[in-house]
Amino acid sequence: MRKLVVCTNLSLDGVMQAPARADEDPRGGFTRGGWAAPYGAMAHAGQAFGSADALLLGRRTYQDFYNVWPKRADNPFTPWLTNIRKYVASRTLSEPLPWANSVLLKGDTAQALAALKQEPGKNILVMGSGELVQSLMPAGLIDEYLLLIHPVVLGSGRRLFPDQGTVRQLTLLNSTTTPNGVVVANYS
Repeated sequence: MRKLVVCTNLSLDGVMQAPARADEDPRGGFTRGGWAAPYGAMAHAGQAFGSADALLLGRRTYQDFYNVWPKRADNPFTPWLTNIRKYVASRTLSEPLPWANSVLLKGDTAQALAALKQEPGKNILVMGSGELVQSLMPAGLIDEYLLLIHPVVLGSGRRLFPDQGTVRQLTLLNSTTTPNGVVVANYS
């Protein structure tokens, strides 16, 4: 059975909103975008990329990635993102999706994902997609969290774990710390 692995940047106070760019996600008046970029922590999450053969993305993240990554032809991450199978959860998009190897999930996302996890293959990786991740938590579909916890407190922004979320005891599988203080923690 395939695992669903959530890989995300977090501040110490749990914010995951707009880690890469100032203009990435200004919802709710968030003005602190780009907070994770100076740390370069995604380079320390390589095992998640190597152990996955598919991405699961929410509509906002899919559209943001599509608007950014194909234009970065000189980045070694671009071919990986283009070539990997991308499953997109959306109630508003329709096929055909513009980015190569993109498939729109049909029907109920949790049911479609449960079926995908039964198929042969490597892990399914979720990047960003906070609302999607939060919708999958109560269904118990997330097998692992790879959290890149940055030494910064933002004080506002959308958080990974909601205040009234489902209680779940996690087990630390492993952790490392980058030279600039980012804790890379893998939980199941």
